[in-house]
Amino acid sequence: MYKKLLPIAAALLAAAPAFAQSAGDWTLGLGLGYVSPKDDNGLLAGAATTVDENIRPTITVEYFPWDNIGVELLAATPFKHTATIAGVGTATTKHLPPTLSLVYHVPTAGKVTPFFGAGINYTMFFSEKSALGNVKMDDSLSLALKAGVDFALSDKGAVRTELRWMDIDTDVSLNGAPIGTAEIDPLVVGVSYVMKF
Repeated sequence: MYKKLLPIAAALLAAAPAFAQSAGDWTLGLGLGYVSPKDDNGLLAGAATTVDENIRPTITVEYFPWDNIGVELLAATPFKHTATIAGVGTATTKHLPPTLSLVYHVPTAGKVTPFFGAGINYTMFFSEKSALGNVKMDDSLSLALKAGVDFALSDKGAVRTELRWMDIDTDVSLNGAPIGTAEIDPLVVGVSYVMKF
């Protein structure tokens, strides 16, 4: 099946015009983001902690003050994660991770456009719940990096695949007492459809 689809995909890409960005352009991206925290998430209450993955819809808005250089805002519906503290118990939380990035789109004049960028992530934690007691997770302000590729479908639309890394750490308290820092530091895999205006 996959072998039959490859020639069709190649033909579509060959027929598509370039997806170029010029000063004054705006883009809107609608897609999905898969948040995968790193394997070792630090110690809470003296015990090893792991945080699970989650996937949610995402939206990006990007404005281009200059040719090929954009300022992008990433937003999403709330992600939900469960933190498991070995031998102690679990806690759940929701979070919103708005991220503002400066992004350089490599001008290839072709149908495939790589890009990379860096910026600031602000992660807001809320709705923390645990049978252990009253859990509170502090918000995080951190560095965010991204890289990806746009595959042009027309001069106004593209399929985007990207990978982000965010340096997200949160101080955690239980019943008002600090119990450690959760080091989430996730990779975020994104797929979206991007429209240019």
